[in-house]
Amino acid sequence: MTLTLTVSDEVRALAPGFTHVAVEAYELTNGPTTEASSALLDDAARRLAARLDGRAPHEDPHMAAWREVYTAFGSKPSRTRNSAEALAKRALSDAGLPRVNVLVDVYNAISVAHLIPVGGEDLDLIQGGMRLVRATGDEDFVTVAGGEETVEHPGAGEVVWCDEAGVTCRRWNWRQGPRTRLTEGTVSGLFLLESLAPMPVAEAEAAAAELAELLEKFSPGARITVHAPHSAAV
Repeated sequence: MTLTLTVSDEVRALAPGFTHVAVEAYELTNGPTTEASSALLDDAARRLAARLDGRAPHEDPHMAAWREVYTAFGSKPSRTRNSAEALAKRALSDAGLPRVNVLVDVYNAISVAHLIPVGGEDLDLIQGGMRLVRATGDEDFVTVAGGEETVEHPGAGEVVWCDEAGVTCRRWNWRQGPRTRLTEGTVSGLFLLESLAPMPVAEAEAAAAELAELLEKFSPGARITVHAPHSAAV
């Protein structure tokens, strides 16, 4: 992998059942949502409904595990949900899933269908390696509030993804910063699937494989690598 991903010992201790699978992709083609990417989101919502079989997203064992971890680092999971639970709630609501752009639609569909947090980063905008750490509270998180760029700081002990320039995603996978997000001009992407026990590692791998297939479908000729799972216990 061109980009290094490091999980700190503090995070490993907090969530020994954590595994991530990275999908690295180059020569991607992105653009506004299409009928095909929109249909993918609709299908993902149907798959989710079948998976939950009448339960609320937070009642799923995998989502319950994420809530426990969020609580462990001082976040209120009913207010700041992990990205998969937040998307699942939207998928089951009257509003439905957001349509952003083709690449985001694709990874959101995988997240919803498999009920697993998935993030997407523009590799050309990442500075240095990426690290999953517990914040000191001094790190910069550049975001947009009220239409204007603003700098926030994570809480001390909060789990964050960061690169050399600052925090890229707060509260593990709750809110991504705009600096590294996938835009319609993105041509190189890193997609990160994050799971906790009790989700089998094989299921996370299956989700990553499906994501790679969809990236190839929507970006024919793209160079895609699905990396081996990385477990916090290793």
